[in-house]
Amino acid sequence: MKKVLILLLVSTSLVAQQTQKPPLHGKNWMAITGKPLAATAGSIIFEKGGNAVDAACAMLAATCTMWDVLSWGGETQALIYNPKTKQVIAINAMGVAPTGATPEFFKSKGYQFPPEYGALAATTPGTPGGICYMLSHYGTMSLKQVLAPAMELAAGYPIDAQTANSIERGKAKIKDWPYSTKVLLTHLGQKREAPEAGEIFIQKDLLATLQKMVDAEQSALKKGKSRQQAIAAAYDRFYKGDIADEFVRGVKEQGGLITKQDLANWQPVEEATTHINYKGIDVYKLQQWTQGPALLQALNILENFDLKSMGYNSTKYIHTVYQAMNLSFADRDFYYGDPRFSKNQPMEGLLSKAYAKQRASEMNSLMNNPNTAPGDPYPYEGKQNPFLNILNTRAQLISGDSIKSKSNAIPVHDARMAQQNLNPIIDPEYMDRLWRGTTSVESADKEGWVVSITPSGGWLPAVIAGNTGVGMSQRMQSFVLDSAINPFNVVAPGKRPRVTLTPSIAMKEGKPFLAFGVQGGDTQDQNLLQFFLNIVEFGMTVQQSSEAANINSNQLWLSLGGSALADRRPKPGNILVGNTLSESIKKDLRAMGYSISVGDRTSGPINAIYFDWKHGSLWGGSSNNGEDYGIGW
Repeated sequence: MKKVLILLLVSTSLVAQQTQKPPLHGKNWMAITGKPLAATAGSIIFEKGGNAVDAACAMLAATCTMWDVLSWGGETQALIYNPKTKQVIAINAMGVAPTGATPEFFKSKGYQFPPEYGALAATTPGTPGGICYMLSHYGTMSLKQVLAPAMELAAGYPIDAQTANSIERGKAKIKDWPYSTKVLLTHLGQKREAPEAGEIFIQKDLLATLQKMVDAEQSALKKGKSRQQAIAAAYDRFYKGDIADEFVRGVKEQGGLITKQDLANWQPVEEATTHINYKGIDVYKLQQWTQGPALLQALNILENFDLKSMGYNSTKYIHTVYQAMNLSFADRDFYYGDPRFSKNQPMEGLLSKAYAKQRASEMNSLMNNPNTAPGDPYPYEGKQNPFLNILNTRAQLISGDSIKSKSNAIPVHDARMAQQNLNPIIDPEYMDRLWRGTTSVESADKEGWVVSITPSGGWLPAVIAGNTGVGMSQRMQSFVLDSAINPFNVVAPGKRPRVTLTPSIAMKEGKPFLAFGVQGGDTQDQNLLQFFLNIVEFGMTVQQSSEAANINSNQLWLSLGGSALADRRPKPGNILVGNTLSESIKKDLRAMGYSISVGDRTSGPINAIYFDWKHGSLWGGSSNNGEDYGIGW
């Protein structure tokens, strides 16, 4: 009886706890994203009669224009709930590796992964096509209407301190690229060369590019074309017309591989979602070219445990969640990749409840397992694993043996990181690779449309492609060059890298329950997993859960940063915990084999919408970490 009373008190205190930011409430619509001005762009579209897709496209365009750790040449991944069909659909607007992007090419230049900076890091742009596709098929407005806020920002907006200071910190690299220098270093030659916070930051080239797209749309409308056909005309001007010409010229001038044929051949794809059911809630993610299914695998594993009885962030809970994440990420690191290039991916087995139960049985309840490895899901779909020999070889990578490339040379901009051998707990560059950011866009309206987007690419410092004003993606670095690391994610022309980007929608009793997303590289699905469990298992509100302390595991292969294997290897037992965690729990964790680091913020900015069907309202959550912001009505 005493134990039940204690758990009841803990649960009550969680529900009653105050948050640093107030929850958002709305009856008609909700718009949340990474910048206050971008959230305002969403509200403008809603007030003009647009639906949640229109508003999401406007917020995405605005965040790209404001360099909220992404630019227009990056990539877009989206989930959309369509209230007319009552289905969740997936939009794949991830760019692909260009012509000439082969393992041999990168190894000849001394890389063990594709580079993290420069024109060689770029996949083809996906975001312009993603916006056009979503707007055309599921929005209601014209491209001119939806891009109007972004174009006003490009004409000049008061730049925020976070972006301005990021430009200043990255100015040494920015100076390697002439078009980036022209746009971003507004005070070249002065002590501070980046814009100052509050300065009106003008992007003439980007404004001209967006105007060309709008002009193509409006010209098509004057010729009697339909709304969809007119948006397609804007799309074609970017990927096949004069914008493409200048983009490719700028890429080639700066040493990149993207050709005009690469742009013309690429297109966004509408595809099936991946989903599982967790205790009556259907959780939807994108396919295995993202890391999204890893969250689903972790939920399947955790369904075998009574998490609620353990208590929020107790020793047992932290250990259980950490072990489940390690198992799912070990599978992610080996089996995930672009399904168009991979006909034998065992996703049915990976997402089966039986496989999850078997993986759960592997967990040691008393100690961390530093040797977590990919499992064998093939028998759970009636097949034999064709990669057992590779898995045995791969173990050497984790133990520290290197795969030899054709050259031992390391590019100058990566040399310092490759030579470092710092404790990852205190290594800020390792943590930057783990947390490397993006943004998220969440929107919903009274008609029932729900949108969750996790866009990225073209973050600062970025290469701007010629006079387009468009910052190029850096997502090539998420490929591998050797099948021993991941046979499904080896770089090839036309292939999408396995990315960290991972929007989320959950449905309950046939209705939207949650739309949620977060920035933070390899930590995204770690933090979203705990955010979801906070609400479902511990009864937190959406704002409480967005601010709640999480844990982060570093026991995984990093998806971003560095050119050498040493930069990317798992760090067994490394765990980040919040500074409110008690000393007794930290002591217990150390005794279980954990190496602990403590942070004030343990999660990237989580943005989310909760659907309160009891009261017919929307709850918005936007965490207290970063500039993320929302508006509801």
